[in-house]
Amino acid sequence: MIEFIVIGGGIAGISAAARLSQDASVILLEREDALGYHASGRSAALFEENYGLPSTVALNKASAAYHFEANGGYTSARGLLIAAREDERDVFEHDLSTMGLARISAGEACDLVPILDPALVSQAAYHAAAYDLDTDRMIHDFRRVVTGNQGQVVTQAEVSDVRRVTGGWQIKTATETYEAKRLVNAAGAWADQIAVLAGIRRIGLQPLRRSMARIPAPGGHDVSAWPMFFGVGESWYAKPDAGALLVSPADEDPVEPHDAWADDMVLAEGLARYEAMVTTPVDRLLSSWAGLRSFAPDRALVLGPDPAMPEFIWCAAQGGYGFQTAPAASQLVADLAFGRSPQIAPEVVAQLRPERLR
Repeated sequence: MIEFIVIGGGIAGISAAARLSQDASVILLEREDALGYHASGRSAALFEENYGLPSTVALNKASAAYHFEANGGYTSARGLLIAAREDERDVFEHDLSTMGLARISAGEACDLVPILDPALVSQAAYHAAAYDLDTDRMIHDFRRVVTGNQGQVVTQAEVSDVRRVTGGWQIKTATETYEAKRLVNAAGAWADQIAVLAGIRRIGLQPLRRSMARIPAPGGHDVSAWPMFFGVGESWYAKPDAGALLVSPADEDPVEPHDAWADDMVLAEGLARYEAMVTTPVDRLLSSWAGLRSFAPDRALVLGPDPAMPEFIWCAAQGGYGFQTAPAASQLVADLAFGRSPQIAPEVVAQLRPERLR
């Protein structure tokens, strides 16, 4: 019987498996034929330390050194801009205070993003310390750690049954049966379903759909140096992507766990909000897709052993913060699993542990 089975091969699962594999035997099971297929493969791939709840920001800050330094670093400069109309001033002031942005002039905003409509932009804010993340390489490097430590990564391994056995857990897939002393639930949108299979109380996880459109570079501009730019209150956002532009309506529609796709009407409404602030209309889409951002009721991550069954370890509810928190979140999961003192402050750990939801 091995020490850990990790269920889920997104960034949460593969990073946790990598940390655990440094001190114990690990097998990771992923239902799809590749890692990072669902939410992790549809991420906006941005690292912004000030983005999220205080507990999320604490994980962001604790992850920064890894993002900038590990394996040559995973970051590249991007920046973040918010632009608002005069009638959006109150929401803009809230964003300005909560996101750690610096006020800039409307003219400076239009210099940074030339398609913003100067007749509409009345206030703007900018933060240079926002970075693109090389998410594919990060997943690959965490996998390399697992296999380098003699761990296994098994794809096309959808879990069909989880049950307690003497000394641990028995996990069945369509083709194999595995046994481990402890189970790490990193199943993303399906984490509550895995808990039910294991006889563990749900945490109340809610998957929320987030849609994305990829459009040609507006007006033939070179968008490579543009920042990521937002409507106030995160009513939409846009981000350069390999010569094109990603535009999202920033939707959060509650759905059941599934292989998500964009809703055409939601996407159209979001694109209309984006178009209302720019001078170049959207005349065609290159592609569109959606992902699921899964949240606990208080929207904080859920990390650590279940209080009723410590051999069942949660690594779930990453919401939209999976990549930027992964280095510190995975280390916290490993520290709690092995009974070590976490590097994160105790009051933050308390905000992340599953006990708070019981």
